[in-house]
Amino acid sequence: MEKKKTICTFSGSSLGQREAYTRDAALLGRLIGENNFDLVYGGGAIGLMGIVADEAKKHGSFVLGVLPESMNKKEVRVKNVESELLIVKDMHERKRTMYQRGDFFVALPGGIGTFEELMEIFTWKQLGYHKKGIVLLNTENYYSSLIQQFERAVSDGFLKEEVLSSICVAQKPEDVLSYINGYKEEKLPEKI
Repeated sequence: MEKKKTICTFSGSSLGQREAYTRDAALLGRLIGENNFDLVYGGGAIGLMGIVADEAKKHGSFVLGVLPESMNKKEVRVKNVESELLIVKDMHERKRTMYQRGDFFVALPGGIGTFEELMEIFTWKQLGYHKKGIVLLNTENYYSSLIQQFERAVSDGFLKEEVLSSICVAQKPEDVLSYINGYKEEKLPEKI
């Protein structure tokens, strides 16, 4: 029997200021569960991250939360939204655990932490450390400016086009699941 695939999400620990962010986070979580995927995420019960986890669990996913010791506080853990919570030493161990457990990576709207997680996993893909799928959920064009910056990096010779094209830009949660369900590993350049 084939192992269930796990989606790793990066997203805000707040809700943001647009209802579409909350709507898409809830729908993505539901679709993850309904499509028989498991979820690994940053372990908080708050913000978009908590919404995705809660909905995924409600719809049948095993949900693993990975939380650093320093963030294991009642304001972050307002309720249990995961099937299992793994408390780790620090942010480095958190990311390493999430990256190891994830088969696909999906970035929803979020702040600096979300950007940092996305950039690291994208860098690792460019360097050939993994061939896993990466998706930007571009709700309300949240990532459009970042995509333009990536395109500038390509045109100015700092990023290879085939590396940029290895990231899927999804406009809605249904597009995320379509990409994942049809995913085939890309042939990327040899390690740099």
